[in-house]
Amino acid sequence: MPDEQQFLPEHFINRELSWLEFNARVLEEAQDPSNPLLERLKFLAIFSSNLDEFFMVRVAGLREQAFGGVAPQDIAADGIRSLGQLVEISRRTRQLVDEQCQCFNNSVLPALAQHDIRILCEDELDKSQQRIVDDFFHQRAFPILTPMAIDPSHPSPRFHNRGLYLVALLHRTSGLGPADLFAVVQLPQVLPRFIHVGQPGEQHFVLLEEILAAKLPELLGGYEIAHHAAFRITRDMDVDLLERESDDMLRAIESRLRARQHSEAVRLEVQADIGRDLLSMLVEEEELHLKLDVEGETYSEAYYIDSMLDMTGLWELTRSVTFDSLRETPFTPRLPLGLRAKDDIFAEIADRDILLHHPFDSFDPVVHFIESAAEDPNVLAIKQTLYRTSGDSPIVQALIEAAENGKHVTALVELKARFDEANNIVWARQMERAGVHVVYGFMDLKTHCKLAMVVRQEGKKVRRYVHLGTGNYNPNTAMLYTDLGLFTSNKAMADDTSALFNFLTGYSQGHEWKKLIVAPQDLQRKTIELINAQTERAKDGKKARIFAKLNSLVDRNTIEALYQASQAGVPIDLLVRGICCLRPGLQGISDNIRVRSIVDRFLEHSRIFVFGEGSKKQVFLSSADWMPRNFARRVEVMFPVEAPELQRRICEEIVPVYLADDARARVLLPDGSYERATPMEGQESHRSQQELLLVASESFKRAPPASL
Repeated sequence: MPDEQQFLPEHFINRELSWLEFNARVLEEAQDPSNPLLERLKFLAIFSSNLDEFFMVRVAGLREQAFGGVAPQDIAADGIRSLGQLVEISRRTRQLVDEQCQCFNNSVLPALAQHDIRILCEDELDKSQQRIVDDFFHQRAFPILTPMAIDPSHPSPRFHNRGLYLVALLHRTSGLGPADLFAVVQLPQVLPRFIHVGQPGEQHFVLLEEILAAKLPELLGGYEIAHHAAFRITRDMDVDLLERESDDMLRAIESRLRARQHSEAVRLEVQADIGRDLLSMLVEEEELHLKLDVEGETYSEAYYIDSMLDMTGLWELTRSVTFDSLRETPFTPRLPLGLRAKDDIFAEIADRDILLHHPFDSFDPVVHFIESAAEDPNVLAIKQTLYRTSGDSPIVQALIEAAENGKHVTALVELKARFDEANNIVWARQMERAGVHVVYGFMDLKTHCKLAMVVRQEGKKVRRYVHLGTGNYNPNTAMLYTDLGLFTSNKAMADDTSALFNFLTGYSQGHEWKKLIVAPQDLQRKTIELINAQTERAKDGKKARIFAKLNSLVDRNTIEALYQASQAGVPIDLLVRGICCLRPGLQGISDNIRVRSIVDRFLEHSRIFVFGEGSKKQVFLSSADWMPRNFARRVEVMFPVEAPELQRRICEEIVPVYLADDARARVLLPDGSYERATPMEGQESHRSQQELLLVASESFKRAPPASL
């Protein structure tokens, strides 16, 4: 392990600021006019959704450190204390949100208008459109709405996390009540955010808040509306779901989920023209900081939005607009050779290991694997981990069917998968009722590994078939995320998978791992050993190389091992989609390290690791990033890819395509900023995801797949 003093704070990039730069790259895709218009809307929505989660989790934790009486404050690897990080986060977030508003107002909205897709203000409506709005308000909205006064006899309601509200200052003109008071109206989630007001075939919409703001006098009769504004509260959602031991993890988590809606506010978003009295009332009610002096800089938790609030609602607009020409070209994932028809999937896996690269390769074989096991009379048992899955999951339905067919079915459902807890509780209960043995993992560890095993009677022998993946068992996200999965019937891999399930369900330990590298037992140690082995090869004058593709690189010990490898002369290529605390290109520290990030149509989610070159190389896939939480607080798996043809596919067909990307790749600079990769003069541009889609499409054309 390197000397702790060898590397200084300036050798590291702040984790939170690195994440914000990732979200800036998401915003760049919305700003890019070469992207299809509705895809730009999606990136605006993703930017907002990402920022919500960042505040609910990361900012909430820093706030607790800075203002919650926790001592001493955490100091990041780059030497910044919690309060200093909050100041920098606030400054950078305001820049990015201003850019988002400018992109929406000045670029996306005019581009939509060119296609006669319009988001109208209430005062822009003609008479027929106004009639549509009036009918909508009186028939659908008015019966649902509940205006709430705020005065001594009506205390302020508890505003829901990420709920959208209108707040108004009222002056009484007649009837009962105080002379002056505040009132709020929540925009019901059961109503659409975009109200269609066009004639058939027209794509004209009005925002729900525009309609309700115009109708406030009807909702609040007897009062004059002095002024009003929309606002939105973001709350601390990183509540420890298991603060205490409980005999029933499911009930404990359900209780904590209810408590989340009443947690502390961490951010207030308001219309840019909100009145001072309305703003002051909201800030005081939520005990937020409006103007706090921090070493000469002003820190505020109020964000002024000069555009539509809560752009996550743009997802609804992308679904409502009917112009397919404004979307990415649809594609059909291919099926690998040998899985193109309704053959015996178990016979195919027994014959050879099979690698799937989603979404370019179809996720259907994974679903078919579980569905076939549910129906096959020779299958004795199915075991599977479920971290996040779709609301209409065919895999969950297959597990239920298997249990009803009398098979021994075990599902480890991770109830602590952040923001998916409620969904997972629903599926856990359904499976329990059907006879599935549902296990909830450990109190203090998340089960993040992705594995499934089918146990099958074949003559006098019992054979195990295993699927290991880098992503969730979710057919929907498998069309949106890039991930890799491996089918194998290798005995050593099956032995390790059985042992891991026994550990997850019964705390069984002491197994000597043959193939799998498991966290929290030894993933960090083994990762650093693999890095150090390349360092020693370089010192001995032998060929060495490290390639890693992952979502986040945060773990300090791993970064220091990479620095040492760079100092020994090991060429290191890192594809880090999101957070990267490693600072590349520092003289004498990280000269041999190159870091790129790809943000494109699909979310880059796969984790690929290659250590060494030629016949000496080792290739691994993993569910884990190089972060302290993955190494120490989660059950994770890194697994080898050993079949020569699959190694060749990864190292010669997948990795080089990613490294050649100069269309959607950004290069991390030593100062922590990113710049777009650009083609060499006279060279064609390479867009990795597009090229991988093209390869899949050409393969599809040569041998059209039959449905599994």
